[in-house]
This record gives sequence, structure tokens and C-alpha cells, in this order.
Amino acid sequence: MAISISKKKAKVNERVEHKEVGFFFSSFLAKFLFRIPSIVLILILIFLWSSSTTIISGKVVHVCISLRKLNDLYCISAGTEPNLDIAVPPLNGTSSSSLVDQKDTASKVSSPQDTRVASSIDAMSNVVDVSLQEPSPLDIPIPRVNDSSSSTDAMANVVDVSLRESSPLDIPIPRVNDSSTYIPSEKQESRTVSVDSFAGKKNAAFRNNMIKSGDEELVMAYNDVEDQLQVHRSWAATSQNNATCDGKGIYVYDLPSKFNKDLVAHCADMIPWINLCKYLSNEAMGEPIQNLGKGWYQTHQYSLELIFHSRVLNHPCRVHNADEAKLFYVPFYGGLDILRWHFKNVSNEVKDSLGLGLVRWLESQQHWFQKSGNDHVFVLGKISWDFRRYSNTNWGSRFLELDEMQNPVKLLIERQPWHVNDIGIPHPTYFHPQTDNDIIAWQDRIIKSNRRSLVSFAGAARPDAPANIRSILINQCTSAKDQECTFLDCNSGKCHQPESIIQLFMESEFCLQPPGDSPTRKSVFDSLISGCIPVIFDPFTAYYQYSWHLPEDHKKYSVFIDQEDVRNMKVNVVETLMQITTKEREDMRSYITYELLPGLVYGDPKSKLEKFQDAFSITINNLFQRLNKLES
Repeated sequence: MAISISKKKAKVNERVEHKEVGFFFSSFLAKFLFRIPSIVLILILIFLWSSSTTIISGKVVHVCISLRKLNDLYCISAGTEPNLDIAVPPLNGTSSSSLVDQKDTASKVSSPQDTRVASSIDAMSNVVDVSLQEPSPLDIPIPRVNDSSSSTDAMANVVDVSLRESSPLDIPIPRVNDSSTYIPSEKQESRTVSVDSFAGKKNAAFRNNMIKSGDEELVMAYNDVEDQLQVHRSWAATSQNNATCDGKGIYVYDLPSKFNKDLVAHCADMIPWINLCKYLSNEAMGEPIQNLGKGWYQTHQYSLELIFHSRVLNHPCRVHNADEAKLFYVPFYGGLDILRWHFKNVSNEVKDSLGLGLVRWLESQQHWFQKSGNDHVFVLGKISWDFRRYSNTNWGSRFLELDEMQNPVKLLIERQPWHVNDIGIPHPTYFHPQTDNDIIAWQDRIIKSNRRSLVSFAGAARPDAPANIRSILINQCTSAKDQECTFLDCNSGKCHQPESIIQLFMESEFCLQPPGDSPTRKSVFDSLISGCIPVIFDPFTAYYQYSWHLPEDHKKYSVFIDQEDVRNMKVNVVETLMQITTKEREDMRSYITYELLPGLVYGDPKSKLEKFQDAFSITINNLFQRLNKLES
């Protein structure tokens, strides 16, 4: 039988063909990688891992290679990658203050996968490596360190971030005529503070000297700030008698560990270029500095939350029964919470989740509602702006924009000037005296110090911020004759050495304190406790911040030179300071040393101060006085 054989080529199955092509490339890649020595491949992988930030979101793995320079905005700014989004489902009972930005207000449906991702995020924040922990007096696990290394009415309103506009002060100010956007939650009633009684006490001279543009809106903004400061000063306790705790009980919430202790466990990788663990040890005072004497420690500028917590736990008026308390302290380490996300690429929902979770936890506590939150206090160790994220940016959280956070007091190292319940308290310094004698000995030392330089400036230029006056000040300082001005360039790394900073300030009559990344500077307090007269260029650096710890008459302890005059080259700072007489300098230094210094430092947690009130004691006493005024 004849067999017919077709010459037509058989059709190859497409799936088989794709598999063959895929196999070809896989084989080629395998052969290529096989030619690379194993040790080289391992070294490359180790390098990429050690110099990167890795975020896993669902099925997406993002690796941000910093190359140790951290000059890539994508790596530095949290949430700059729009496609990287870690879903966090709404928490139960979420109100209108659920921290959703305006651009993200479109409705979202939470899926089971979203819930699983959110659960994993929450679980990650609670992971603590027990093998790396050592106990601390705060019962916080600290990993061991192995490296060496407006109108009066407007003041009571909460100004929506979207209503802010820039000003010559480089600080967003509220539009004075805008109405409040704050609507209290149903569970809380709004409590406002009237400042009508202060209308006749405006410090018009200073205010008018500051505003030279004739901008009425700016004038009204300054008026609002100064009216608020008068309210703050009215809360200052007039008596220093702390002998009794009658009616002054302080209750410390025992929060779930994810709100404080577990955050400290991330100290090693919170900031890419520094290990914070050694700074948060020793009840957050850090390691002792032997060269400066007793009571001196390498304290980090972001350690305020832990320092304050430790002091409250040791306060003689602390009560363990909430029904006996007048003041309620919420030990939430919000600064550490947001700090851990600053240099990681995560969504805004992730940054907001812990703060929102805290508010929901507080809503389960009966005492949270008894005075609408007015008797609750939070301490946040970063600036207010880090908790008031703009709707069109990714920096920080919106914790302080929550409706529920308007009535409680927020103690911050830098306050939002138009929020009356934001109260500025001193940055932590390196000095933590344990006894009155520690303070007296240091006062004697700085009053006798040989001040060889007229002026000094410790800092670095801001070339990316043309409006900043630092470059002008550096030029005036370095070009001064006869070494009248000493410049310590922080780019050299010496500003991270407390001994270098304190020694420089102890040898200087005046210390220049221009604004940096924000108006306030820790350096202001370092200079004051060194007996160096701070030169202020922006009232928001100190005068509009620390009404409980600095006097209203700023001429007693500082020199003010308008930054606009410096920017417009109308004044030479060094020459201006030369005109201040020796007598005037001595009077200011004496006032700083004997009147201000004790109230600017945070004593050792075990301190027994009798003659002096430190920054912590002043703050606590004024918090009680505030409650008395609100109740009267």
C-alpha cells in the first residue's frame, strides 16, 4: 500500500516554543553566572544588602541603594515612590480623622490580602531580638552596641494644613481670615482658651521692629503668636513649693509596648548613618563624658521622650490609681516612630498607622473622655512639623492633625506657633546634674571661663537654601580680623563631639544661632549652659517657643539681629557685637548662669534637687497650673 507522506511542516505548539526560549535564556544566564567566582558574587550581594533599604510590599520588593551618600531624594524622603504602597486597612472605629490625605480620599475596599499585609506590619513593629537586649531602668530592651562608635478667636482654632502659605519667615502661616476647619469628634467637646484679657499686653515694640514690610496679614500672624505666649505664661506656676502632692497626682499609662519600648529596639537602624543605641542607653542620657566632669553625657537630640518618661516614673506625685490622678501622661515615643520611617520608602498610611492606633487605644480608656483630653499630656521629641504632614507631601505623619489630638497638651522641642496646646520645652543638653552641688560647681566653672573669642559659630552652610543666612555669617566670621570670630565647620564631623562644642562655647562671648533645617536649634541651649550669649536671627528660634523656660524680655539673655538685615548685607554681625560693652556682656552672662541655667537642663532621673528647679520640674508644675486655670 502506498503511503503518502506530507511535506508540510508540523505546527509547533506555542507553549512548547516559549518554554524552549525561556530555557535557552535560563541556561545562558546560568552559564554566565557560573563563570563568576562564587566569592565575588557573595561580596557583591553583601555590599548591596548593607548599603540599601529594602521594603517588601505585597509582591513588590524595592531595594534603595544609598551608596553610603544618602544624596538621592528617592532614598532620603519617605514615600517618594508613588507606586510603592503598603496597604493598611482602616482600624475599627476610625473617624473622619483617619489621617487620609486629600489626594487619597477616594474610597478604598479592604481585601483579605490587605488585612494580612497590615497584620504583618503590626507584627514587625513588635519584633525584638531578645538575644541583643539588655535591661534598662525603663524596662526597655536596648540592643547591645557592638560598634565603636490671626485674631484672638483664631488662636483657639486648628488651622488646616491646606490653608497655610509661605511667609518671609520661611514658616507656613495660617490665613488669618480663614475659618477653623477643626470639628471636635462626637466623643470630645472642644475646650478653648480665651486671650481677651491679654489684648492690652502686646509687646508692640518688638513686634513692630520685626515686621518692616507693612504686611498686615503677617502682623496679625505675629499678634496671634504673641497672644498665645501670654496664655502660656499665665499657666506658669508662681510658687516653687513642691513639698506636697495633694491634688497633684500623675498617672502614667501602661501602653502596649509597640507604642514605646519596641520602637527603641529599632535604634540600630533608625538612622542609616548612625547607631542610636549607645545614645539611648543609661536611661537615654547616653554614655558619660569624663572630660567634662560629673553629670555630662553623650545625649542625643532626639532622646527627650525617653528622658521625660524616666523622670515621670520617678516623680514623687506619681499615682498608680487613675482615679487619684489630675494629670495623665501618655508615654508614646512618637518622635522615634516617625524617625524610623524618615529614611525608608513607605506609604503615608504606614507612617500614620501607629499614631492612629494609639488614639483608638486611648478611646478604650474611660479617663480619656472625662475632661475631653485636656488633662492628658504627650511629649514628642521632634519638631511639630514632623507630625503635621502637608497633604501634598510625604514627609512625616499627620498625628497632630487628628481631631482627638487638639485638646491634649503636646510638649515639643519646637512648637507650631499657631497652636496654643503646642508648648515648647528645651532640647536635651549634655548636662544632667544629680545634685544641687553639680549645678553650683558648673556655674562657678563657666562664670570663670577664659573667653578668648568674641564670637563663634558651630554649623555648616546650606548651599541648597539660598535664603538661609549661614553662608553670609560664615564669610563674615572667617574674614574677621584678629581672630575675633571662630568658626567650627560641622562638615568636619567635630560637631558630633560634645567636648568640641562645649569647649568652643565656653571660650566665646557670643554664639551665633541662625536657623537650620527648622527655626529652632539645640545649639541655643548648648550655648546657654556654657555661658555663651546666643545671637538670635529669627524670633521663632527661641522667643516664640519656650515661654515657660525663657523670659519674655529676651534682652536679658540674648542679642537679636534681624536675619533680613543680614541677608540684605545691611549689617556685619561681628562688628555689631563688638559694640556691646563688657558690662552688658557680664550682666547677660550672670543672668544666664544663675537665673536660667538650672531650668534649662534635665536632671539625672535619680536627681535630688532641692535649691533648683530643672526643666522637667518647671514643666510639670506648669502643667498642673494650666489645669487649675482651666478649671477656675
